[in-house]
Formats: sequence, structure tokens, C-alpha cells
Amino acid sequence: MYAGQSDPAWSIPALWRQPGELRLERQPGPKRALSLDEIVRAATEIADRDGLAGLSMRAVGERLGRTAMSLYTYVPGKNELIDVMYDGVHAELPMAYDLGEGWRSALTSWAGDLLDFHVRHPWTVQVSFARPVLGPHEQAVLENLATILRSTGLPAARTRPMVTALYHLIRGSAQTITDARRAAEITGTPDEQWWSARSARLLEEVPDFGARFPATVWLNTSENIAENAQSYDLEASAREAFAGGRDLLLNGLSAMI
Repeated sequence: MYAGQSDPAWSIPALWRQPGELRLERQPGPKRALSLDEIVRAATEIADRDGLAGLSMRAVGERLGRTAMSLYTYVPGKNELIDVMYDGVHAELPMAYDLGEGWRSALTSWAGDLLDFHVRHPWTVQVSFARPVLGPHEQAVLENLATILRSTGLPAARTRPMVTALYHLIRGSAQTITDARRAAEITGTPDEQWWSARSARLLEEVPDFGARFPATVWLNTSENIAENAQSYDLEASAREAFAGGRDLLLNGLSAMI
């Protein structure tokens, strides 16, 4: 989904509100007023478990013991709620990174933290990177990256491509890890069983596969026997691919420096 589909007159103040601030004063009736923070926490728990497809105003209301209609006095709708949720969970990430051991160490930590964040909250990669939420916590993540890149001494124009490359590598890796975790659960077939059955059948139908696609076979060959034994661990493979891609990017940045 795309962020920022709400009225900025509501969303910007909501995103930059002080913690615990109510969007509405206490209403008549026996129940206490809710805070927007409480609604966001409940919605985040639902999204972490069921994804954005399972998130609805009704589901959030039920979790809080309220009706969906009662929530509209605090937040205009689901799109607005997702914007605030998305920014809110980014508050989990570090506020700053130590540059004492150099830009490379700091950048490695930043990338690893953001990958783990997206894996904890897989629904966050469903929110398009094309339009930022423009909240303080999302902005702090970018500010940390910009601070690290600035410390390299390179001009901004030379480092800007690194921002996009890193974000796409991290989000793509997180999506792959999430897919790997859910594949067996959703399909009912373990990864090893799936690959074994199809590999065997493919070789029967295409016995000259290796001759026709030699570079592909080479790409998937390892001299490490233990590594080959773990070939069905798709999450481990995805994390290894992330680390390799990250190092290639950082090596390129080091070469520019």
C-alpha cells in the first residue's frame, strides 16, 4: 500500500504528537477515553500476527473492547492508522550509531538493525518506499544513515545512490526471509520436500539442464560441503545473500572513498 493517503491536516499532527497525547477529550459514558497510542499498539499487534490483510478497524475495536465506530473518533480510518503505526514501530530502532569504529562498522549495524526490524514486523515492507510517511521515527532512521554516509567525507551526490540501494536490499531481504518462514506453513510442504521432488523431476525431463545452463549451475555451486548441506535453509540463504550484497555495496563505497 501507499502511505500518505490521508488528509495531511490530520496525519502530520498525529505523526508528530507527543507520547500519550489524546486525539479527543473524554467522551460521555462509563468507558474511559482511549489514547491514539493504545489504538496504534493494538493495531500493530494484529498486523504483526495477521499482516495488513488481517487489520481492520473492527479487529482493532474488538481487541480494545470497543466498536469499530467508536475508534473513528480518534482516527479517521485504516489508511491513517497504518501511517501512524508504520512510523510508531520505527521507534524501536536506535536513536544514533557510534562512529568511533568508523563508518563501515556503523553502517553494518544500521543495516542489520533495519533488516531485523522488518523481519519482526513483516507488514512494514508492504508499505511502499515510494512515498514516505513523513513521521519523526521513520525520519530518524534516514537521518542516522545520512549521518554515517556524511562521515565518509564524500559529497552528498556521490552517496545518495547508496541510500536507495541499501533500503531496497534490506527490504527485499526481509521479504525473502518472511516468505521463507511462511512457505511451509502456507503450502503445507516443507522446503526440502518441495525442492527434492521438483529437482528430481526436472532432471528426468531435462537431463541436459547443466549443459544448457552452465553458468546457473556454477552460480549455485559451493566448495563448502557444510554450506551445500544447508541449501534447503532458505532463511539462512537469504541472510547470507543480504550480508553478501551489503558487503559488495560497502566495498564499492570504500573504493569511492
